[in-house]
Amino acid sequence: MQSAKRPKKVGTWQAVGGLLAHYRRQAGLTQEQFAEVANLHIDTIRSYEQGRLALQDHRAIEFDELLRTGGELFALVDKLPVQARMPAFAQGLVDNEQEAVAILSYETQVVPGLLQTEAYARCVFEAGYPAVANETADEWVTNRLKRQEIWTRKRPPVGHFIIEESALRRNVGGPEVMRDQIRKLIEANDPAHMGVQIMPMDRMPHACLDGPLVLLETPDHDRLAYLEVQRASFLVEDPEEVSNYHLKYGMLRSQALSPSESMRLLERLLGEQ
Repeated sequence: MQSAKRPKKVGTWQAVGGLLAHYRRQAGLTQEQFAEVANLHIDTIRSYEQGRLALQDHRAIEFDELLRTGGELFALVDKLPVQARMPAFAQGLVDNEQEAVAILSYETQVVPGLLQTEAYARCVFEAGYPAVANETADEWVTNRLKRQEIWTRKRPPVGHFIIEESALRRNVGGPEVMRDQIRKLIEANDPAHMGVQIMPMDRMPHACLDGPLVLLETPDHDRLAYLEVQRASFLVEDPEEVSNYHLKYGMLRSQALSPSESMRLLERLLGEQ
């Protein structure tokens, strides 16, 4: 006797896309007709309906108006947690990041996502290769800004960031974008629960030449390490390994410029833009 096959699991955005397709058909529109009405490419509509592209808030509102759904698409999308909006490879980080009581981050190439301005984040995504569609870039920028809402929680996490000086000298988006980004880093150092330090380009010894690192502490005081390379990521839970990463971060913190020295460097960089 053959065992019954388990039903295929339907993802969040497949379910949302299925509902969108239902409302489109209910309105008597083909995908081609709806794409024309919405002023979008047919492939974008197909991606939404197949769950390959997340339906962002502004697009859900627009589709509700076009399909006369009474706001039901937006009501559904608006209730989704930020974790559900992220690419699969980043969900391990975001799941824990949203509830973390402490976040320690070392970044080598760009400003950490949790401190990026909207314009800087967009330039980072648009610079990727191969190029992503405009809708995808919009989605990722929106998701990145939603992640930053953790700093406005009633009890925000402790946040500490070490950033390579070379990342701040990379002219992402041009002088105006960089000026706004550097100002945001300076402001991020003001709250008592936040700190930003810069690692000078000529500093040796250097405890973390092998790449970026994020350390998280959960509400249950479990400690995790998150490592990301290109579109692959690793969430490390083994206590001994995580302890080694904390030791590495502690040494890196002592090797970087002090908080006051870091702020003076940021002010100089701001004047150079």
